Amino acid sequence: MDPFSRSWAALRTAVAELSNKDFGRPSGCTGWLVRDLVCHLIIDAQDVLITLVTPTDAAPTRDAVTYWTIAETLPTGDDPLDALIVRLAAAYQDPALLKFHLDDVGSAAGRAAELANHGARVSTQDQVLTVSDYLSAYVLEWTLHHLDLIAHLPDAADPPSKTLASTREMLEKIVGATFPASLSDKDALLIGTGRRVPTDAEQAELGELAAKLPLVIG
Repeated sequence: MDPFSRSWAALRTAVAELSNKDFGRPSGCTGWLVRDLVCHLIIDAQDVLITLVTPTDAAPTRDAVTYWTIAETLPTGDDPLDALIVRLAAAYQDPALLKFHLDDVGSAAGRAAELANHGARVSTQDQVLTVSDYLSAYVLEWTLHHLDLIAHLPDAADPPSKTLASTREMLEKIVGATFPASLSDKDALLIGTGRRVPTDAEQAELGELAAKLPLVIG
């Protein structure tokens, strides 16, 4: 499986294995419950479908790394779009409906990615990327949100090791530095994106890189 398909399949499986009670637990996204995050994933899947059928002949303006922008402050959950997601998720009422909708749209997004010409160019958010770069960028999205999904679910499975490793590599390219080898891929991602505060020992090992963190990616 390619990294996009592997990371997306693992995330959808993690959602499918949630209990109804899990949907009411907090996620790793500030201000969002697990149900809110799952609703966001549905919208993400719709965006993938829309982008893959929005071809262009224009030259690429971004690649998998430069697709991402860096914000200066951590999210607070007060953003209007974040608040909209909360209202949309609440409208589902039954968690089974959220599961069904994600499985339905998510499966279609996965098939569309497999069938797409990875050398073609697509337009999204006023930017142009090759399909390959666009899907590679989403590996970071899926992997970080997988970590968000299971943030308070200790028995849930982590993202696949290969996607953790490839996402760490992408994050290092974004920040322009290498995380200490002593940090696991998961810890590097959690600390690097502000999802976990480093210990004093980890802070010391990060050295000058600590001044560039956390990376608030959007």
